[in-house]
Amino acid sequence: MTRSSATESTRVYRASPDPADHRLAHELAEAAGELLMGMRDELRGAELRAAGDRRSNQLLLARLAEERPEDAILSEESADDRSRLSADRVWIIDPLDGTREYAEPGRLDWAVHVALWSGGHLAAGAVCLPAADLTYSTWRPAESCPAPEDPVVLISRSRPPAVLEKLLAGWPATPRPMGSAGAKTATVLAGRATAYVHGGGQYEWDSAAPVAVAVASGWRVRRLDGSAPRYNQSDVWLPDMVICHPDAAPDVWAALDAAE
Repeated sequence: MTRSSATESTRVYRASPDPADHRLAHELAEAAGELLMGMRDELRGAELRAAGDRRSNQLLLARLAEERPEDAILSEESADDRSRLSADRVWIIDPLDGTREYAEPGRLDWAVHVALWSGGHLAAGAVCLPAADLTYSTWRPAESCPAPEDPVVLISRSRPPAVLEKLLAGWPATPRPMGSAGAKTATVLAGRATAYVHGGGQYEWDSAAPVAVAVASGWRVRRLDGSAPRYNQSDVWLPDMVICHPDAAPDVWAALDAAE
């Protein structure tokens, strides 16, 4: 088994057998997105960023307490309740991914992430891009589409991956900076980019929902070293991720393995 083959989808995502979990993830992400859009008309700058993180988190926590009171929660905006490590089900949420972009008027590349982890695997998820009126989820996965004719790789606006130069030496593509892991994942799922490569530091809530949605939609996922991402870990630091169109994955994986 090569390092790249270690990313079989069943090691990352196994769909919840309860359709209500998938629908709830979708609806929660959209509800938080609607709240955040309304706030954009009321506040500006640092006040908007702080209030957006806080209020979106409050909404998601309240809805989960109502809808799934027995489940644990791991949120970027809440203290880590370590009891989640022995829980059967854990919601992993990023109430506002791309906070900087959210506060920049007119930008679309920010998102709400809602994912469910269960039994060692991601089990449901949703990524909502409110300003683009777009939601991808395991309830409504992306439809298959061809990879772009001219390869495009999406990277962080502020922390481009150190491996980028070596990757492009083995797989020529046009790098394009963009905010929010969710926004980059949605762009790949829409067929407007070939891959999203991140290597500048992230946490579980940054990638859980994007990974769940990508795998459920048939796209390929791995870490830079070829291993499969793992969630609901004691250390929630998960600094790198690659999401790629399935047709391009062999070439991208080969270039990444050569770059390591």
